Amino acid sequence: MARAQGARALMALAFETTYGTPPASGFTRMPFATTSLGAEQPLLNSELLGYGRDPLAPIKDTVTADGDVVVPLDASGLGFWLKAAFGAPTTTGVEAPYSHEFHSGSWTLPSMSIETGMPEVPRYAMYPGCVLDQLTWQMQRSGLLTATARLVAQGETVGTTTSAGTPATLELKRFGHFNGAITRNGTALGNVVSADITYANNLDRIETIRSDGRIDGADPSIAALTGRIEVRFADQTLVTQAINGEACEMDFAYLLPSGESFTFTVHAVYLPRPRIEISGPQGVQATFDWQAARDSVVGRMCTATLINDIEEY
Repeated sequence: MARAQGARALMALAFETTYGTPPASGFTRMPFATTSLGAEQPLLNSELLGYGRDPLAPIKDTVTADGDVVVPLDASGLGFWLKAAFGAPTTTGVEAPYSHEFHSGSWTLPSMSIETGMPEVPRYAMYPGCVLDQLTWQMQRSGLLTATARLVAQGETVGTTTSAGTPATLELKRFGHFNGAITRNGTALGNVVSADITYANNLDRIETIRSDGRIDGADPSIAALTGRIEVRFADQTLVTQAINGEACEMDFAYLLPSGESFTFTVHAVYLPRPRIEISGPQGVQATFDWQAARDSVVGRMCTATLINDIEEY
């Protein structure tokens, strides 16, 4: 009997026309490192008395379908997760390379159907109505560059055959930490040890009473864009900005030698005043837990620009 192995696992994704209804075609095979996307249904212990010391049978509680997907930051597949986070992009270019510009602030977000497959069992689980709640990644000097997408799904349907047909494949062109750069107001920001970026849609689950136990939707509320920058303390630039309560524009960018690029521009970054500690003879570091807000000139909080050879998302 075959046993499931992560090495043989598959994932396919397609955007939905109607929330909670998987499309008949249009799926794309997605690269991923790990996933906890799934449905769970806990049991409720019986509270009834009068039947002795042994408890009565438990009853089923509501079904919850959600989880995280860890994906590589690559020039092609990243566009699907950016579309899930921000909505459809504005695409320019009549031929490759194409520039896809994603804006924050959209009141509606697209939903996806995601299927995970373990063909050796076989088990194919379809998760309709997936909406992206949070997208986060870290910039550092070395290691594998991945992002974590937190999803809220409507439910789970399990079968023994795939419902995704023959998914389209993507050419994997992966960004690495070595390709990263950070700028502040258009000037390279030096002495950065690491940086964390988290964009959250803060979804509101619509938990109405239904016979199938599923939710009616997941609506975005006030978005949040936060992060952390850890720097070697070499000058007073960031500390002065924090003390003055001013905002700056920061770009977190990646560029491949082949020309593909990803630039995440945060238009108004506010820094807290940090505690500067001297913990020993080593270099002194400062940590800024920054927050972003809507920029009154640009009219939004952030812009994500992805340049690749994909014509549309």
